[in-house]
Amino acid sequence: MAKKVRLGVLVSGGGTTLRNFIDKIAEGALDAEIVVVISSRPGVYALERAGNAGIPAEVVNRKEYDSVEAFSEAITAVLDKYGVELATLAGFLSLYRIPYSYLGRVLNIHPALLPGHGGKGYYGDRVHAVVLESGDRESGCTVHFADNVYDHGPIAVQKRVPVLPGDTVETLKKRVFEQECIAYPEAINLFASGKLDALAAKLRKT
Repeated sequence: MAKKVRLGVLVSGGGTTLRNFIDKIAEGALDAEIVVVISSRPGVYALERAGNAGIPAEVVNRKEYDSVEAFSEAITAVLDKYGVELATLAGFLSLYRIPYSYLGRVLNIHPALLPGHGGKGYYGDRVHAVVLESGDRESGCTVHFADNVYDHGPIAVQKRVPVLPGDTVETLKKRVFEQECIAYPEAINLFASGKLDALAAKLRKT
């Protein structure tokens, strides 16, 4: 069994990915301990989920900071405070400018097969709509190390799903999210076991 990695979960909304992490940990399928949840907005349901699970939660309200740099420094301070080994972006809609000390220690999940259909403005339902408009026969999700470019960085895990005739944003979103619930814990377990060390080191050298 790999060591339990100290996980920070960064959220901006309902926390469905957070819920998945909590469930997988309870099942013994995720080698992690969530030590803090950080929200970029107050009053979101993810904070209630954290409270119900007994997980410390802090709000770093993006609207209270004049710059990305100041906001990012506040996020880093919370991660440091809780001794986070791996930060996970889980529907986090604000840009976190990652300092060198956290390069190779921040994972993101994107609801499409990167490098396609990624970049600034490509998140949530917008991604699925673009996939459908493009006529792609396949979609999926990508877990990757985050750097300071939207939806960029070394890929850790990808899962694929078919795009079916008659798909809507909602039906495709549901199919992709089912794979997200598998892919993200898989990537965290790989990190915990040291199997992503080479990818992380590559990122720090760029």
